[in-house]
Amino acid sequence: MDFFERQWSSYRAIVEHDLMEHRAVADATAWAIETWLATRPAGAPAPSLVDLGCGDLALLGPLLQRLPLGSYTGLDLAAVVLPLAQRALGAVPYPCHWLEGDLLAWAKGELAAPEPSSAPSQQTDILHSAFAIHHLDDGAKVSFLEAARRRISTGGLFLWVDVFRESGESREAYVARYARRIQTGWPQLRAEQQEHVISHLSSFDIPADRAAIEASAKAAGWHWRWAWQGAHRAEAMAVLTPAL
Repeated sequence: MDFFERQWSSYRAIVEHDLMEHRAVADATAWAIETWLATRPAGAPAPSLVDLGCGDLALLGPLLQRLPLGSYTGLDLAAVVLPLAQRALGAVPYPCHWLEGDLLAWAKGELAAPEPSSAPSQQTDILHSAFAIHHLDDGAKVSFLEAARRRISTGGLFLWVDVFRESGESREAYVARYARRIQTGWPQLRAEQQEHVISHLSSFDIPADRAAIEASAKAAGWHWRWAWQGAHRAEAMAVLTPAL
């Protein structure tokens, strides 16, 4: 727990100081979902939303509170954050489900819901993931895209917020570039916190090559559109919709 608390403290500092442009991400996410909702035919049932790597919902919570959803499912690999997310979301007029688990396992349909009688359906209308898929290796990302395509409803929406490599940029070059950004541009973090973040990204982050992942998504049956780009050639949001 001490390890988690130290890592979580660094994460919260990044969000609070907007070092990865989380506020712009939240605005872009709201715009994308609300624009999609506006195109829904009159009388369409309220959409379901699955949030892969939901974290504590500190930024997405206010949007979820006002969306006319039919259901929400928050999934995270760290079970300890799920009560935080539940508190951040508060009382909403639609059922919520909270799952501990791996996002690739969810996409493949391998996670059992804790309450079978109220389990989410096998398909979802809106799929959202922020800063989580980059932990999968390249082969697992392709598997995720293929499996998630089968779990999105016709006309559904997938918002993928993450860090991405420039086309043709090696992982090593990306890590070195991002580490320099942290060391020179994140004075709000203590030296120990900077070390935590650099150690994490060096050990676990495998951002997708932009051109390669777009091609993989199209091969898996998705339309791909870049909807938001951060200022540092790393953070971005892609809007994916199922190809017919």
